[in-house]
Amino acid sequence: MPDVTRRAVVVGGASGAASLFFGGSGVVVAAPRVGPPLLDPASIPKYAGSLLVPPPMPVTSAGAVDRYVIGVRQIRQQVLPRGLPSTTVWAYGSETAAGTHNAPSLSIEATAGRPVEVTWVNRLVNGTSGRYLPHLLPVDPTLHWANPGGGVAGRDGPPSFTSTPGPYEGPVPIVVHLHGGHSDQESDGYPEAWFLPDTRSIPDGYARVGTHYDAMAAGWAQRHGAGWAPGTQRAHYGNDQPAGTLWFHDHTLGITRLNVYAGPAGFFLLRGGAHDLEAGVLPHRGADGTPYELPLAIQDRAFRRDGSLFYPDTRAYFDEFAGPYVPHSDIAPIWNPEFFGNVMMVNGRTWPEHRVERRRYRLRLLNGCNSRFLILAMATDAAARPASPAAQFWQVGADLGFLPEPVPMQRLLLAPAERADVVVDFSGFPAGTRLFLINEGPDEPFGGGEPGDAFEWADPATTGQVMSFTVVDRVGPETSTSPEELSLPAPPPPPPAVRTRALALLEADSEVLADVGPRAAFLGTMAGAEAVPLAWDEPVTETPGLGDTEVWELHNHTEDAHPIHVHLVQFAVVDRQAPGGEARAPEPNETGPKDTVIAYPGEVTRVRAHFDKPGLFVWHCHILEHEDHEMMRPFRVE
Repeated sequence: MPDVTRRAVVVGGASGAASLFFGGSGVVVAAPRVGPPLLDPASIPKYAGSLLVPPPMPVTSAGAVDRYVIGVRQIRQQVLPRGLPSTTVWAYGSETAAGTHNAPSLSIEATAGRPVEVTWVNRLVNGTSGRYLPHLLPVDPTLHWANPGGGVAGRDGPPSFTSTPGPYEGPVPIVVHLHGGHSDQESDGYPEAWFLPDTRSIPDGYARVGTHYDAMAAGWAQRHGAGWAPGTQRAHYGNDQPAGTLWFHDHTLGITRLNVYAGPAGFFLLRGGAHDLEAGVLPHRGADGTPYELPLAIQDRAFRRDGSLFYPDTRAYFDEFAGPYVPHSDIAPIWNPEFFGNVMMVNGRTWPEHRVERRRYRLRLLNGCNSRFLILAMATDAAARPASPAAQFWQVGADLGFLPEPVPMQRLLLAPAERADVVVDFSGFPAGTRLFLINEGPDEPFGGGEPGDAFEWADPATTGQVMSFTVVDRVGPETSTSPEELSLPAPPPPPPAVRTRALALLEADSEVLADVGPRAAFLGTMAGAEAVPLAWDEPVTETPGLGDTEVWELHNHTEDAHPIHVHLVQFAVVDRQAPGGEARAPEPNETGPKDTVIAYPGEVTRVRAHFDKPGLFVWHCHILEHEDHEMMRPFRVE
């Protein structure tokens, strides 16, 4: 048996690597899909296409409640620069306004105190025949996942195989989560509330909805007076929370990494209310509509030469472990513990360029990568390392609202799912200056520390570059307030805690093969000094009382940092503590309302949250490969 470790991560992978699959059992599966060779990222022209600034999603009907009907469809999109092939992606878009499907999505613009209702529709069907579409990417059917082919009795669980299966090829389940939303349980997008498209082509015996779908639909109907049609999920977002940068994405049990990678994600920008600044204080739009606020979703991807998305179809891609798999080991044959693409993408376009006037801009930054931590800086040289930051980030907001005061930063660390609301002043640069948004984070799992010391920088020629800004002369006056002069309306932190919960972050190697791992990642509890790993389907152990405030202590027993996301709540980062050391305060740019926190290896990270809605929710690592293979747990507020 080869001695393999989780550090043997390959960026980009080998072209056309064969997978050792030989049949399946119980569900629709297929032979491994060995596609065209990979596209060399060095062959992709950089800064050859313009940045797409997502416009607002069209409202289906406006009123006291703004209503949307948004479907997920398969489309062709020019992700790579023109002259290279287009890419098949999955995209959210309005079902009542043509031409609005895009990956990532057009943004939902919402106002604090004014509810939004969305009917989410699964349109992953062939537009001509109406037959369901299989996944664009290889689905590992051996995981604990939605598993529609298991039928009602076997859904939301791992099937039993007598030999190693190929990728699942059946209809694709989806369910949408508003990340950062203060949502009732039936609107939160519970991972087992998934649903298939409404088509007669679903094979006999397949479950069409997840274990919790019917209960969530009934709860929604009781609260809002209407039911859910087949192939849909309805969500009511009350927007009873501070203004902030939220986002929506798929959250289906066991395939979130694949569904999000295929494209379905988008910004939900909440404005107004008592904890927002007056219009015009921050950059937004010019008199002619020119956007001075730029939502930027940063993601990494890999492509084949035909333009299609690449994602591994074998565990061997990660660490060269080629089996044995089912039934002779507990190592999943397709799932990869992490994945790092070799191409950077912003708002659905690879290495875009954007012209900025000599004025201030508001950047709403989202790390939308599956596994990659970003360390962002603005530089005049795209490839020089270490970089000399050329423009400062003034961070004014965290995930879910404003900071107590603006924080100047030369470099900005963002874990997967974290957001940063920043102001960048381009007024001091002459017209014609080109600046580069670069990434100094690693091309491997992140464990903390400084680039060039604790880890190597991302490849300066590829994943170390994100996008470019070309400075042009200003049009019209600068009306926004200088960031160092801002007085920010930070929302109050949660009240004092009534209890503390000691929780654990863990990994496990194979239980039957020596020196093979990781097999999976887990969350769990602490029994004194002992960590107790818990799988997704074990009984709920976190049960905050309705109206209680708790401190959650996250004991990280792994060698990597994990971005931990707790649904329903906004929390305050309390502190971090290494063994035997003094507790240290959160970073200055973590002092605003958060929903995702970095838990560093070997440390205890503490957050304080107020649980004010009853129901069933989840908390999980937002490295999507971890979330999909056991590093997610339910919690119940009661």
